[in-house]
Amino acid sequence: PVVYAAEPAAAPALEAALEDGDEDSRDAMDAQEVFELVRHVNDPEHPLTLEQLNVVTKDGISVRDEDNRVHVMYTPTIPHCSMALLIGLSLKVKLLRSLPPRFKVRVTITPGAHVSEAAVNKQLNDKERVAAAIENAHLLGVVNRCIAHTDPVAAG
Repeated sequence: PVVYAAEPAAAPALEAALEDGDEDSRDAMDAQEVFELVRHVNDPEHPLTLEQLNVVTKDGISVRDEDNRVHVMYTPTIPHCSMALLIGLSLKVKLLRSLPPRFKVRVTITPGAHVSEAAVNKQLNDKERVAAAIENAHLLGVVNRCIAHTDPVAAG
């Protein structure tokens, strides 16, 4: 696979804000902060991050803080990527675990980037399907391996 250069690490002040842990906090969230949460998620097939593979970029993230909405678009490395759903599930779980609970998280494939885009997007944004997927011990194990060591402190 093609490996892309990673952005410089987040500023210490940003890392401190992400570490704050106050779930009721109304601190404004922006695309850079969300990118910091997902940039170190590992690809399930390669020993590389989704940032290094250009699967996730800051430009693919939108945050509507006033509406409590986060949308992450990701681009699988190839149009027939068999791991597209698993990558999206890893991103979704990472965000659900990391963002304050006030946020509605939407994860989708970049339009036109995958042959099964509509089906994958439907599954990733169906609450019951996501809940069922993470109840599956095998799938949860793979997701946990993909998001292990992605916290700012561990990744720094």
